[in-house]
Amino acid sequence: MNLIIFDNDLRSRFLPLVYTRPVCELRVGILTIREKWEKWLDAKASFITQDYLAEKYPIDIRKDNILINGTVLPSDRLCTLIRQMEMNEALLKDGELIAARLDDEQFENLINDRDIEELEAFDLMDTPFLKINQIWDLFTLNEEALKSDFELITTGRQSQPLSATNQVLGAENIFLEEGAKVEFSVLNATSGPIYIGKNAEIMEACSVRGGLALCESSVLKMGARIYGPTTIGPHSKVGGEVSNSILLGYSNKAHDGYLGNSILGEWCNLGAATNVSNLKNNYATVRLWSYNSERFEPTGLQFCGLIMGDHSKTAISTTFNTGTVVGVSANIFGAGFPRNFIPSFAWGGAQGFSTFQTEKAFDTMEKVMGRRGLIFEIPDRLIMLRIFEETAKFRVWEKEKNPPQND
Repeated sequence: MNLIIFDNDLRSRFLPLVYTRPVCELRVGILTIREKWEKWLDAKASFITQDYLAEKYPIDIRKDNILINGTVLPSDRLCTLIRQMEMNEALLKDGELIAARLDDEQFENLINDRDIEELEAFDLMDTPFLKINQIWDLFTLNEEALKSDFELITTGRQSQPLSATNQVLGAENIFLEEGAKVEFSVLNATSGPIYIGKNAEIMEACSVRGGLALCESSVLKMGARIYGPTTIGPHSKVGGEVSNSILLGYSNKAHDGYLGNSILGEWCNLGAATNVSNLKNNYATVRLWSYNSERFEPTGLQFCGLIMGDHSKTAISTTFNTGTVVGVSANIFGAGFPRNFIPSFAWGGAQGFSTFQTEKAFDTMEKVMGRRGLIFEIPDRLIMLRIFEETAKFRVWEKEKNPPQND
């Protein structure tokens, strides 16, 4: 089975997180959407995504190809139907393509916007599966996705033993991978599973109410307070208080401060005492910046905190208002609440912004990734240059005659 996961017209709803990745590389539950499909279908995936991402996320076309919508999460029934598809058949839900099986000729027609011949379509009216349609679906669906991933990953396997120094409820819903460490902490898995990834660590005096996914090599710092459903992606450090949030990976919120109903991309860092409001004082539903309409749109949610793109950072004691969207490679500091939409490559805070020029931004990215033994490679640099160009229209201060410069 040759698996290809595609972005569609919904992609813009997941900006700024997908400026730097295909939709299927978003993490919800324990695994990314791609990782879920690879495990469910026992296949390696490639991508149909934006042209500027294609070098880093290439496509592999063969004689027989299974296409999957990148906003769709697998389920048992859906995977059964996909395995049963004949050549040139498709599965639809409310007119949207969910999956298809195409030969190489039909596939070429698809990617070149030519008519696909003899494609037989079937509606998935009675087939249950999860699907993300808006960026906030990542944290609103995280509980269901986490439970599904926990069952997928742990069924038939034996957890590493949990130290007797811990106080535990619901031990049957706790799973430790090889090298995971948990000491002198309180774990309550009665309301959701707790998954501790390979070489991950929960330090002393942490309090965790599941569900929680603490992915490979991530750390809960001493005294952290975690309310589920929360996902902490690989190689991340988290302290303070966190509720119903997702860190995609390689990001740090290592100190005191509150983060709730929020999503952080990769390589983000929240300085000590950074706090995020996730509830308006008047208890009204939250409006969130939409890259699709380029204005604030209603979410229908009462709880919604911070959405932050890759490589963005905050200084100590930064505060964010309810429903704030921060782009890629923004550097935020200073007293007061900054605006609810902060464009990519912004430098500043409530007192105003200047542009975080690419030369300085790239230098920071190289240093941050280098600390983890990773290289800021040429494809990464080209992706960031494209993002810098595409997001220039949102940096309104650049239209001034003499915009301020950061130092």
